[in-house]
Amino acid sequence: MPRATSERFSRAHQPSIKSAAASSSKNHDNGEGSSSSVRNPIFNTERFGQHILKNPQIAQNIVDKANLRPTDKVLEVGPGTGNLTVRILEKAKHVTAVEMDPRMAAEVTKRVQGKPEQRKLDIIIGDFVKAELPYFDVCISNTPYQISSPLVFRLLSHRPIFRIAILMFQREFAMRLVAQPGTDLWSRLSTNVQLYAKVDLVMHVGKNNFRPAPQVESSVVRLVPLDPPPPVKFEEFDGLGRILFSRRNKTVHASFMAKGVIDMLDKNWRTWCSEQNKMIEDDVNMKTKVEGILTDTGYSDNRAAKMTLDDLLKLLSAFHDEGIHFG
Repeated sequence: MPRATSERFSRAHQPSIKSAAASSSKNHDNGEGSSSSVRNPIFNTERFGQHILKNPQIAQNIVDKANLRPTDKVLEVGPGTGNLTVRILEKAKHVTAVEMDPRMAAEVTKRVQGKPEQRKLDIIIGDFVKAELPYFDVCISNTPYQISSPLVFRLLSHRPIFRIAILMFQREFAMRLVAQPGTDLWSRLSTNVQLYAKVDLVMHVGKNNFRPAPQVESSVVRLVPLDPPPPVKFEEFDGLGRILFSRRNKTVHASFMAKGVIDMLDKNWRTWCSEQNKMIEDDVNMKTKVEGILTDTGYSDNRAAKMTLDDLLKLLSAFHDEGIHFG
């Protein structure tokens, strides 16, 4: 895992005079930020794709859905001004918040300064995708749009496996995570995530609940990693998905006959044979080999848009039986 390109925000760190003065004019009644929907002149939320959740009831609902225990260590991604953070701190043993904007981090620190919760909070300033993550039981995130996919796969690859994540995303992305075979949003993303986790929809959140209001609606999903995870290499499963879902409504046979696919599989097969010290016959025709596998499995005329996870795993296994790999 790459080393963090971030710095920990010490409890002794003080916000600048300018930030403190500006912050003092903001309404923090009940731990919430201002209800204004206009662009915040102090916090450049657009820079990091952040939209501050301002509805206290929704913030509480998100935290409640995590079913936090007093012994839990929580990872929060994108705390913003801390509207979720202060609620998490009420229920959890410890919170590590990862925030890109130092001014936001200063605001969160100010909200717990001098309170018992201050000792329970660490803030990492930096990019979540590159940061060195601590142990955590639960992840809660009002996710900046541009890191939605990296965040999901960073979480799924994290070890040790966490218990649950409650994550807010742009609605279309969230609905692709929970999509089912045969629906319009069933995709490579859907299969890759559902292979390693149980995902379900928690709630929809309208854009007027944020400051500034985003252009799109949002939704919250619950992600529970499978423990133990299936013994399938992600690179292999994703490689098969790349071929099939590049044209999800075409037949599986047509997807495998697309330009470059047969050549790629032939190269992979020859590499595998070399690693296994297997003789390579001169008359091997990879196209014929692939067509034989598709016919034998019965998936030749299927379409990725309607294939289940079991279908994809059976097809992957059939290719592996013949020494053909996708990673």
